[in-house]
Amino acid sequence: MTTPEETLAGLGLSVPEVVPPVAAYVPFVRSGGHVFTAGQLPLREGVLVATGKVGAEVSQETATECARQCALNAIAAVKAEVGELSLVKRVVKVVVFVASDPSFTAQPAVANGASELLGIAFGEAGVHARSAVGVSVLPLDAPVEVEIIVEV
Repeated sequence: MTTPEETLAGLGLSVPEVVPPVAAYVPFVRSGGHVFTAGQLPLREGVLVATGKVGAEVSQETATECARQCALNAIAAVKAEVGELSLVKRVVKVVVFVASDPSFTAQPAVANGASELLGIAFGEAGVHARSAVGVSVLPLDAPVEVEIIVEV
């Protein structure tokens, strides 16, 4: 059976190093059989993929790419705690925050960037409950932030 790491590699993706916190928190916490990630920004090699509000300075397509990068960073946080992603039994919950122009209402479409990547990486175990929330601003002027809860 293919591991989540192998599946991601097949997409040309690798699990990055855990993004260091930008404030007073830790990137993940394990409680019992669950790992909770902190909100992950769309950082790639230490640089935000984009900045600004979705529907104004950031296109929906770019925001969807940002959500995908956030999910990849969340996967990195989970892997840092459990070692092997094949130990993930289920992605339980995903919360996606979208810094939105007041007229932008396609937050669920942006959130699909994260959800679809998790579904590909973990297969049936990647099917999850989700919230997609429009907000006025996110840290560092990021357009998207994603947090996940997984069962291990």
